[in-house]
Amino acid sequence: MRILFHKKFEKEYKKMPPQKKVQCEKRLILFIDEPFHPILSNHRLRGKLKDLYSINVAGDMRALYRIIDAETIEFVLLDTHSNLYE
Repeated sequence: MRILFHKKFEKEYKKMPPQKKVQCEKRLILFIDEPFHPILSNHRLRGKLKDLYSINVAGDMRALYRIIDAETIEFVLLDTHSNLYE
């Protein structure tokens, strides 16, 4: 699996406290190994975000990604649940 990171995702990641960054990295590694592990709560979104999928990364933090092709995904957004789904 090839994973890309959008500028918006990288920008939000840089703002995270160090402890949350570590937890986020662990979840991304878990995602690579087992994308549908129950702790990730991986699911497709609806409405205006219907082309994206969401995983839990740290507490209330969610990482949204899109599937580019069979081998590639791109993480596009990283933010709290309430900010992403306003």
